[in-house]
Amino acid sequence: MCGITAYCGNHSALPFLMQGLSKLEYRGYDSAGVTILQNNKLITVKCKGRLKNLEEKVSHYQFDGSIGIGHTRWATHGIPSNLNSHPHNNSLNTISLVHNGIIENYRELKNELIDKGYTFQSDTDSEVVVQLLDYYYNGQLLEATQKVLKRIEGSYALCIISTLEPDKIIVAKKESPLIIGKSKDAFVVASDIPALLEYTKDVYFLDDFEMAMITKNDISFFTHEGKSIQKELTTVPYDTEAAKKDGYDTFMLKEIHEQPYVIHETLRGRIFNQQIILDELKDISFEQFNKIYFVACGTAYHASLCGAQVLERITQLPVLATVASEFRYNDPIIDDKTLTIFVSQSGETADTLAALKLAKQKQATTIAIANVLGSSISREADYVLYTCAGPEIAVASTKAYTTQLVLLILLAYYVAQRLNKEIDYQAIEQLESIPHYVEQILKDENIFQEYALMLKNLHDAYFIGRSLDYASVLEGALKLKEVSYIHADAYVAGELKHGPIALIENGSVVIAVATQPHIATKTISNIQETIARGAKVILFTTSHEDIKNIDNVYYLPQVSPTLQSILVAIPLQLIAYYTACIKGCDVDKPRNLAKSVTVE
Repeated sequence: MCGITAYCGNHSALPFLMQGLSKLEYRGYDSAGVTILQNNKLITVKCKGRLKNLEEKVSHYQFDGSIGIGHTRWATHGIPSNLNSHPHNNSLNTISLVHNGIIENYRELKNELIDKGYTFQSDTDSEVVVQLLDYYYNGQLLEATQKVLKRIEGSYALCIISTLEPDKIIVAKKESPLIIGKSKDAFVVASDIPALLEYTKDVYFLDDFEMAMITKNDISFFTHEGKSIQKELTTVPYDTEAAKKDGYDTFMLKEIHEQPYVIHETLRGRIFNQQIILDELKDISFEQFNKIYFVACGTAYHASLCGAQVLERITQLPVLATVASEFRYNDPIIDDKTLTIFVSQSGETADTLAALKLAKQKQATTIAIANVLGSSISREADYVLYTCAGPEIAVASTKAYTTQLVLLILLAYYVAQRLNKEIDYQAIEQLESIPHYVEQILKDENIFQEYALMLKNLHDAYFIGRSLDYASVLEGALKLKEVSYIHADAYVAGELKHGPIALIENGSVVIAVATQPHIATKTISNIQETIARGAKVILFTTSHEDIKNIDNVYYLPQVSPTLQSILVAIPLQLIAYYTACIKGCDVDKPRNLAKSVTVE
């Protein structure tokens, strides 16, 4: 969630550091800072609040140093403050570092260092690392870093500079992303690709327990034990235009409108003569599995709920979707006959990555569904499928969610084909037309803007649905909460009478989804129960039957029920978006949230 930048080259470091931090604002943060190595001194500027505060402070300095590090912090240890901001320096101001992740044993290490006479300026776990570096330094910064890495437990991406060795940057990684770019006249480092793109598309991906020593003209890679290793340079396909708003007011609205294109891209080459083509998985023998797990967090979990239901229906295998943060602590019963599927937009979600590693330890087959080429989860898994959402800048996920749904449905049909199960070929044909249907729904944007007005003055909203529609309303409620700060709950419609209906009163707004024919009439009956208690209802459905007393009904295209989760996501996203706009919320950067959740 924190952001890292670093520069070592032949020009001033500050421009890269600042533009990179700007590109990483979507990750969520509460403070920012930089350290520049200049005239053999470390000059550190940092402050609480938005990046613009830091820009104002650095404008009072004359920076021309060509080595530097930068950071945007999302608080885990210690409140947002100037002192808790990164970078952190040792007391002699000879070593400075930035850190993403969590040092789990920092208290023991801090107490040990205090006993040795060290004093601490912050409440962070990260400061322990720079003080340990000071303790272990004996003429070789790389060697001192290796000693520190043996002592610390937890996750980290580290960038370290020092006046003691002023020509280099030391970087190291474990369970937190770090990417090194190579440009014509510099090496640049960041925690995510968008921060590098204005300078280079040629990158090295560091794996866990790897480190690098960077100078202006050279780079060397090592294991944490000091063994020299080789890394391949990869060219990433993104460009800076993908991170611009293209005339839209916000990134979130732009990304909502990009969904026809990115869905089309995710489908491209995947369907031929009614057959699903997923050659990445051709070496898997699906007959060996007796159980399947989907593991994810947040929006990706809601996509997984849908994917799990579809896969179970058409294969008749036991399939369970579970939250990653619970999976690893519930001692899941998995073995070499278990297929585990891990879904993450960023490919860096800490809980999902930890769950994946647990599954591998238990000999389960692992598949990653990710959006970021070379991300940690995609590298760790046995097999990987990529969505084609492109860079998603807004914190609240939209296009990444729908492309996950598309790919998970493709995966379900692919597994069914490999197992020679009965296939709904009409649904496969309709899947190819989904981008067109999404375009049609987007043309009704003004309708969803009107629905948003119904929520303007409310503190609570209620979402209901059954079967696949329940996964859809969970995501709809999450979107509304994330960007508008309205308390929104999603319920299985049939459970209303078992408690939640007590919350319904005159003027309550209920958003209902009823797209599954075998259960739609039941959901509509539940809707009538809320109307009888004074609720105003917004209904998304495909059924024209038994609709009474509901003023706000939106009819979705008549496609397979299996595909309706993709379509209904669009109006639910737009309702959340316009509600947030009406309330004056920061739609792209909701409070307290981060794009890539790289801590547990």
